[in-house]
Amino acid sequence: MLTEIKDILARSRATVVEDTIGVVALFTLLFACLHLFGTA
Repeated sequence: MLTEIKDILARSRATVVEDTIGVVALFTLLFACLHLFGTA
């Protein structure tokens, strides 16, 4: 099972990195908007 997970991660490493960057960007925007509207 671990070898299968390693194979999947090795094949889709670029996609995993892009998805991680996208999630971080979305949460950054969410917290920025909540902070801006919370102090207005």
